[in-house]
Amino acid sequence: MAPSPSSGPASPTGPLWALVDCNNFYASCERLFRPDLRGKAIVVLSNNDGCIISRSDEAKALGVEMGTPAFKVRRELARLGVHVFSSNYALYGDLSNRVMRTLGTLAPEVEVYSIDEAFLPLRGPLATDPVGVGRALRERVGRWTGIPISVGIAPTRTLAKLAGRVAKRTPRCEGVFDLARCREVLGMDVDALLNSLPVDAVWGVGRRLAAMLRGAGITTARALRDAGDDWVRRRMSVTGLRTVLELRGLPCIGAAEQGEPPAPRHTVVSSRSFAGRITDVAMLREALATHAALAGAKLRRAGLVAGGLAVHVRTARHDEEAALRCDDGVSLPLPVPTADTTTFIRLAHEGLDRVFRPGYPYAKAGVMLYGLERADTRQGSLLALADGTAERDAARERLMAVADRINARHGRGKLRHAAEGLDDKAPWHMRQRHRSPRRTTAWKELAEALCK
Repeated sequence: MAPSPSSGPASPTGPLWALVDCNNFYASCERLFRPDLRGKAIVVLSNNDGCIISRSDEAKALGVEMGTPAFKVRRELARLGVHVFSSNYALYGDLSNRVMRTLGTLAPEVEVYSIDEAFLPLRGPLATDPVGVGRALRERVGRWTGIPISVGIAPTRTLAKLAGRVAKRTPRCEGVFDLARCREVLGMDVDALLNSLPVDAVWGVGRRLAAMLRGAGITTARALRDAGDDWVRRRMSVTGLRTVLELRGLPCIGAAEQGEPPAPRHTVVSSRSFAGRITDVAMLREALATHAALAGAKLRRAGLVAGGLAVHVRTARHDEEAALRCDDGVSLPLPVPTADTTTFIRLAHEGLDRVFRPGYPYAKAGVMLYGLERADTRQGSLLALADGTAERDAARERLMAVADRINARHGRGKLRHAAEGLDDKAPWHMRQRHRSPRRTTAWKELAEALCK
C-alpha cells in the first residue's frame, strides 16, 4: 500500500550545511602533475587494476561506465585514447589531507566524511553569504591544491548532498549551489527540483532500498520527502525516517546536533587481493605480516588497543576447480589488549599455521583486529605487573611510537618488521601496472625540474 503523505516540510533549524565534494577526485589527482592531460579522458582502476572507479568528465562524455571491469574494455579504452591509471592511494590520501586542511583555513569546523567529501556547518558570519563562502572555498582549494571542488549548501546534510549534485552537474551554478536560491538559479522551486531527482540520488538510499521504494510508488526525492512518517518508520526504520526528516529541512543526522560522542570503532581491517595466485606459505606469511602492521598503525593512530586478531585467507571465488576452493578464518584472542605490531604479526602467523592448505592457489588474505577499546582506559592485568610484562609492554609501546613517527615523516614502510619482507614487487603485492609516481609521499618519486 502506498504511504500517505506527510503534513509537509518542517521549518529549518540550526546552521546551514555546506557539502564540499572534490570533482572526479582520483582522476583530478592524476591530472594534477600531468598538465598535458588537461582536457583528455582519464580513468582510474581499483585494487589490482580491477574495475573503473573514477572518470574524468571527458571519459564520462565518451560513455565509459563506472564499475566496468578493466579487462572487458581495455581495447575500447585504447581505441578511444583514454589514459588509464592504477590506484595511487598514497597520493590520493596526501592530497585529500591538503584539501581538508585548506578548507579549515576558511571554515572553523570541518567534518571529513570521506576521502573526497566534507561537511562544513556555516554559522554566524559564514551563514550571511553562503554562496560567497562557497566561491571562496572553490578558489582557495583550487589555487592551493589544484583540486577542483563543488559546494552544495542547504539547511541539512542530506539536502546539501543533493545541492552538491546540482552544483556539480549544472554549469550555470559555476560549482556552487545554494538550495535557497533554487528559483533564482534554476528557474524552479525546491519542490520541482526534488521532483526531478530520482529517489536513489538521496543520500542513504542504496540500490535495494531504492527498489523497494519504487515498488511502493516512490520514485523521486520529493515523493520520499512527502511519505508518511509511520510508513517510513515501518519500512525504512528510524534511520530512514531521519533521512526523510532531513529532506524536509529538519537536521537530525550526525552527532553535532545531538551532543553525542562519535560511535566507537568495533574493528580494524587490512585485507587485499593478490596480483596473482599464491601457493607458497612464506609469501602468505609476508602478506599477513604486512596487513598486521598496517592494521596496528591504524589502531594506534586512533588511540585504541585490540583484544584479539582474526586471520582470513581464501582462494578466488571463480576458480573452476571446486576441490581447490577454500574460504577459511580463525580468531585468536589476547590476554591483555594491545596495539603492538609484533604481537599482531605473531598472532597472524599462528592463525595462518592453523588454516593454511598446501597446494591451494590463494587469492586474498587479511587480518581483522577486534575487541577494540581506548588505550588510556584499557583493563590491565595484575599478573603483568608481577612478572614484569607491563614494563616490557610499555617499552614496546614506546618503540611503536618511534616507528610511527619515522614512517609518518619518511613514508609508510620505511621502518618495518623483517617479517613483512623487503621485496615491494613480491607476487602477493597488488597489481599496479599503470600507477603514477607517489610525487608527494616518496622521496625517490618526486617530480624533477630540468633546466636547460
